[in-house]
Amino acid sequence: MDWQAYFSIALTLTALATLILSRLSPHMVMAAAMALLSVSGVLTASEALAGFSNPGLATVAAMFVVATGIHATGGIDMLVNSLLGQPKTTRAAQLRLCGPVILLSGFLNNTPVVATLIPAISAWARKLNISPSKLMIPLSYAAILGGTLTLIGTSTNLVVNSLYQQITGEPGFSLFAIGMIGLPACLVGFTFIIWFFPKWLPDRGDDGLFGDVREFTLEVAVAHDGPLVGKSVEQAGLRQLVKIYLVEIIRADSVITAVPSEERLRGGDRLIFAGNTEAISDLLRIKGIVPASESGRPALSQAREERRLVEAALSPHSDCVGQTIRDSRFRDRYGAVILAVARGGERVSGNQGTIRLHAGDTLLLEARPAFVTRQRYNKDFLIINDLEQEQPRHDRAYLAWGILFAVVVAATTEITSMLNAALLGAGAMIASGCCSLNQAHKSLDVNVLVTIGASFALGGALVKTGVAANIADIVILLSSGKAWLTLVLAYFTVSLLTESINNNAAAILMLPIVLEISHKAGLPAEPFVFAVMMAASASFATPIGYQTNLMVYGPGGYRFRDFVKVGAPMNLLIGAVSISVILFIWPLA
Repeated sequence: MDWQAYFSIALTLTALATLILSRLSPHMVMAAAMALLSVSGVLTASEALAGFSNPGLATVAAMFVVATGIHATGGIDMLVNSLLGQPKTTRAAQLRLCGPVILLSGFLNNTPVVATLIPAISAWARKLNISPSKLMIPLSYAAILGGTLTLIGTSTNLVVNSLYQQITGEPGFSLFAIGMIGLPACLVGFTFIIWFFPKWLPDRGDDGLFGDVREFTLEVAVAHDGPLVGKSVEQAGLRQLVKIYLVEIIRADSVITAVPSEERLRGGDRLIFAGNTEAISDLLRIKGIVPASESGRPALSQAREERRLVEAALSPHSDCVGQTIRDSRFRDRYGAVILAVARGGERVSGNQGTIRLHAGDTLLLEARPAFVTRQRYNKDFLIINDLEQEQPRHDRAYLAWGILFAVVVAATTEITSMLNAALLGAGAMIASGCCSLNQAHKSLDVNVLVTIGASFALGGALVKTGVAANIADIVILLSSGKAWLTLVLAYFTVSLLTESINNNAAAILMLPIVLEISHKAGLPAEPFVFAVMMAASASFATPIGYQTNLMVYGPGGYRFRDFVKVGAPMNLLIGAVSISVILFIWPLA
């Protein structure tokens, strides 16, 4: 091998290590790797950027818009709410939940499906008197399983199919081709969930995180004619407090939320602080601060049109991940204030300003009403509970479902290509008013699209420099010429990578290698391609392995070990079923 090959190996290993060990986003790591491959001359500029002209990437983007049309019209709620019913047991509730979610996720991106259903399932669980922790992991796992039914079920399937066409020149797979492996996997996974999860999943109530605002808020008042009257919040020394910080001011019949430092205090103002409630004695030592009169209910539990309380899970894409609340300048950045943080099923106590934020943390925020509208499609947050959501366009729900049905029919019957069907569907969603231009724009997950497009560069470099061929020789040698063992090694390599890094990146990196393995071993490529699709999607063992797992992490009140306990057996089971079905269809003799 020449220096380009060694450079490609070193860059690939560095990228993988960075994704596993650091908090850098996958799109940043992959974009940096793409840039280095181009600058070093390993790839030409057109080769490095080829992934962004890939039809699979454009199809993924179009399907984001189609899914948004269904979401914006309330189509998901309409279907699921009519099927949930009033089950009497946890097992029956999981049965009612998983079926519709699997079906939905076969034709829609599973991220908006799960995001839409989390608040609905939380309310449904309370109504049934069932802990959300019994339902949130089944929601995520059902969405993951459903994505294996069709090529449009996940972005991974679309991209792998497109990359397969690009490398081999073959026509690619039909919409339901993956379903011959995905359907048995779904049935077995669904049965496994219904049979074992009612006992295996923890029973944690949802009232323990943010149930009583008295536990993390303080209410005091500004003394009439005291020394603080007329001073700004900054001048009064209320911005530099260590254990607590000012959230809002209640003044007569109005509320000032996300209080700016220059706001001037008036006599009788009621000040609401969040943080360590043990700091009340320190707060009352400030001259001009007096205890607030008892009002029965704490101020934050009383409805106010100027205020909105929102629960939001922190996305791995957020710039605040890894920073303390104080250093992140959260108030200035988002116009909202963190009242409390929950992690691993428990509220994080102590000095509020020094809490270091992690991906998946559930935040209780106080914000102005416009916050939810601004942040609903912001990739920094996964909004999980908002009692005053924007009204869906229910009158267009059936139209949105009709557009999706037309996309599926057009792609299945090959009236047009999958790319064209998706593009026409996205255009129809916008033209018919099922989703607005702004919603369509915000639905495009730029981080995912950049990760996919840039990952093609690393995969292309491994092929061009001969690294893929050399790895193929090593795998064939390790498998002792046994075709079934070669398939098993390929599947579990992709599965391990998926649990550690982005699933799209894992699939794109491994596909050229497994295609080289099948070519050198004289085996058909199809079983290896489907093994990559299944392994990249079947990620259950960790909350960071798949975005939907991370989305339910906070709302379910889970701990990391909860995913390992139920997810590791799921990984092994779905892997065994997928490999068995593939070997049954393609004996690989």
